[in-house]
Amino acid sequence: MSVPDAFLDPASIAVVGATDDRAKWGYWLATGALRGAHRRAVWLVNRQARPLFGRDSHRSVETVPQVPELVVLCVPAPHVKPVVAQALERGSRAFLAITAGLGADEPELARMLRDAGAHLLGPNSLGLYDADADLQLAWGNFTPGPLAIVSQSGQLGLEIATLAARSGLGVSRFYSVGNQLSVTAADLLEALVEDERTTTVALYLEGFTEGPRVVAALRALRRAGKHALVLSTGASDGSRRLARSHTGSLTSAVAVVEAACRTAGALRVATAQELVGTARYLSSATPPRGRRVAIVSDSGGQGGLAADVAASLGLSVPVFSPELQRKLGDLLPAAAAVSNPVDLAGAGEADLTVYAAVSEAVAASGEADAVALSGYFGCYGEDAPVLVDAENAVVDRLGQLAGGEVPVVVHSMSERSAAVARMAQRRLPAYPAIESALGALANAASLGPGRDLAADGRSGLSRATGYWHARETLVSLGIPVPRAVRVDDAAAVRRAFADLRAPAVLKAGWLEHKSEHGGVRAGLADAGAAVAAFTEMSARLGPGEYVLEEQDTRAGVVELLVGARRDRDFGPTITVGFGGVEAELWRDARVELAPVDRATALAMLDGLRCRPLLAGWRGRPAVAVGALADVIVLVSRAIAADPGLTDLELNPIRVAAGGVLAVDALILHEPDHFPEEEPCPRQPNPGP
Repeated sequence: MSVPDAFLDPASIAVVGATDDRAKWGYWLATGALRGAHRRAVWLVNRQARPLFGRDSHRSVETVPQVPELVVLCVPAPHVKPVVAQALERGSRAFLAITAGLGADEPELARMLRDAGAHLLGPNSLGLYDADADLQLAWGNFTPGPLAIVSQSGQLGLEIATLAARSGLGVSRFYSVGNQLSVTAADLLEALVEDERTTTVALYLEGFTEGPRVVAALRALRRAGKHALVLSTGASDGSRRLARSHTGSLTSAVAVVEAACRTAGALRVATAQELVGTARYLSSATPPRGRRVAIVSDSGGQGGLAADVAASLGLSVPVFSPELQRKLGDLLPAAAAVSNPVDLAGAGEADLTVYAAVSEAVAASGEADAVALSGYFGCYGEDAPVLVDAENAVVDRLGQLAGGEVPVVVHSMSERSAAVARMAQRRLPAYPAIESALGALANAASLGPGRDLAADGRSGLSRATGYWHARETLVSLGIPVPRAVRVDDAAAVRRAFADLRAPAVLKAGWLEHKSEHGGVRAGLADAGAAVAAFTEMSARLGPGEYVLEEQDTRAGVVELLVGARRDRDFGPTITVGFGGVEAELWRDARVELAPVDRATALAMLDGLRCRPLLAGWRGRPAVAVGALADVIVLVSRAIAADPGLTDLELNPIRVAAGGVLAVDALILHEPDHFPEEEPCPRQPNPGP
């Protein structure tokens, strides 16, 4: 839905529930609306129809002089539906509902709006603000600036706006979406793509019921040159406990949201403070091209702490080349440290310009992607006013680097000195804590370009159940599996063993988690052992689909999990992680929205803690990482192309130097997509 102009720059507003009591919502909505009275008609409505703020008010929306384009509702919950009905009858088609607690009235209110072709922001909204339209219909005050806020929690959205104002960062638009009865967060994100004032968007959502559309809107913002920062609650991991696949139990709500952000070119942050700190950086400096940071400090202790913080944030502090160390040594005293971190060893007190000279030399070297200054800089003029001009001149030189390819971020022990104020003017991001400065830098470095999600796989996979049919599906996708034979009695086991290479594995093919039910017997060296295993297993588990399969005995194998799953909110996802029966124990997994390309698949593997095992750990041979990446791509395409597929899991997929082999698989479909067919037995025999 395109957001109606009434929510952007309405021609007229009626505030229902207006009052001059400053402690009530009606006061803030009325006074906020009147600030824009020079560009639109504003009518105040209250039951007493008494004058407010030196102007007449009206008893109801039925008595205002004209049809209000936007009706603001700040009335008790039982009165919302009657007021909306009156306004719809008059011809109004846009509503902002501050009122909460509508309860059972919400479905009927939604129907009324839908039937009339009308839209409502809220209910349970904290309001809206648009700097360019002189439109403020919210509690509090806003400072104009480049940050747009779309928040499901009105108070959290207001906290973001307040923190932004304290840090010198203003707001372009503010939307508290509340219950999203009609106008949704996705609608408002789409409307921000063309907003010229907005350069960064802050989004807070507690649920992603329009996940794919939200991702598309964030992707459009990225393409328009805007940054998006996403706050979300972790949500409950209860859904993982109900998952039928290992993939489902490994994938947290937060991990999927982060995957969605990476796909969109957005960034998930953990707190409002982190969001505002990152937004401050993005409003001033360009994101660094990489994660190499040069730390320059006038204190060895502060430089060392900065290096530790950088490492904890995934930034690298590389040792400078001998050539660069010589250049820095020429600028600094003999006691200075020049390898990185750089300790100025008192050079700043002798000559303030050394801060700029060292930063410029590092930026020109190509050996760092960003420079972080940490320590006393910014305090000189505050403590010795005679140094104000000299310190400001250094700020000006550093400011010339801020917008370049090697940006500069500053941690200053002063928060409000003249030099710190000048840093803001010169678009040089400065913070009172090193963790804030480097955290913003690391977040900016994490912002990627995003990627498209065009499904190009083959749809219409077989809906048959059981391990044998899962194997057939993998073969159809081009994924290698071991040779195997279906067996249903001891004689069939004996015949099958003659055609297979020993040792063999016997599996109860209908079980989703075979090991947990004793449905797997490996290391069967001869036909007698295979028959004995079948006899015991079938007696315990009952009749069903049994599979005798060649056991993978290759040396240097690493077991991983590759699993595709259809997320409730975001749709198809793909996960890769440490596999086997201990997958949930180690919880080493990476998830992305599906489908993925080969480069993304390789990046997923690089993000695993177990990645060194794939490269050859302690003398073992390196495994076929490229072949594994190809499998990830194939599985991701399958889940993206088939809407009836809910889970497609290979666990384990065994990877050796010579290639990959999927030795177990689970495929699940939506129940209403199953054809009429005789299902395989799915539960173990409970026994006597």
